[in-house]
Amino acid sequence: MVAAAPPLLSVEGLHSGYGRIPILDGVALSVRAGEFVGILGHNGMGKTTLLRTLMGYLPATAGHVRFEGADITRRSPTARAQLGIGYVPQGREIFPALSVHENLRMGCLLAKRGEDETIADILTTFPRLKAYLNRPGGALSGGEQQLLALARCLCGDPRILLLDEPTEGIQPSIIEEIIETLQRIGRERGIALLLVEQNLNCIAGLSERILILQKGTITREVPPEVARDRALIDEFVGMA
Repeated sequence: MVAAAPPLLSVEGLHSGYGRIPILDGVALSVRAGEFVGILGHNGMGKTTLLRTLMGYLPATAGHVRFEGADITRRSPTARAQLGIGYVPQGREIFPALSVHENLRMGCLLAKRGEDETIADILTTFPRLKAYLNRPGGALSGGEQQLLALARCLCGDPRILLLDEPTEGIQPSIIEEIIETLQRIGRERGIALLLVEQNLNCIAGLSERILILQKGTITREVPPEVARDRALIDEFVGMA
């Protein structure tokens, strides 16, 4: 009998925090190749801390992070990116003084193909950006900056995308575009997604399953339909 392939990303007993302030308290989760998983919880429950620890920006004080079965708990953010972990942080963090094209070029540092070919391919997924290639990133609207941040990250050919609050402060029309774009990325590129999001329609529309994070630990897993029921969400995480 052939052994099942390990999850693309797996986390066991993960602890982390800021200095002497503990935030994560034994987080355990896994994401399969191509799977979209959402994380839902109150502000202050450790969602951003979890993504920053998975990317290596915060050290794990206990537990393990594995990528394709290999322990990467002590690997640097650069090493994790080279393995295929992409990260779009809350607030997007594009380079506002650089043009859209220059931002995309920065994302090509880990690309497996040539820069021009990579950017041309990415623009087929993000056609809105074509008209803004020479415009400074900081001159774009919040939603357009989020699309740029996603496009820049995808230039590095990640196998999993860690995405923190992509719809925060964005107009509804662009939110729909972001959802449709991420769905298309999943279908066409087979990229897995670990999504932290407060917008219930967004997380329900994208996730195959949703993990509830409370006080630094995963307390339950729920199907995406639950995120459409505000009474249940209020019961689970008090967000309604």
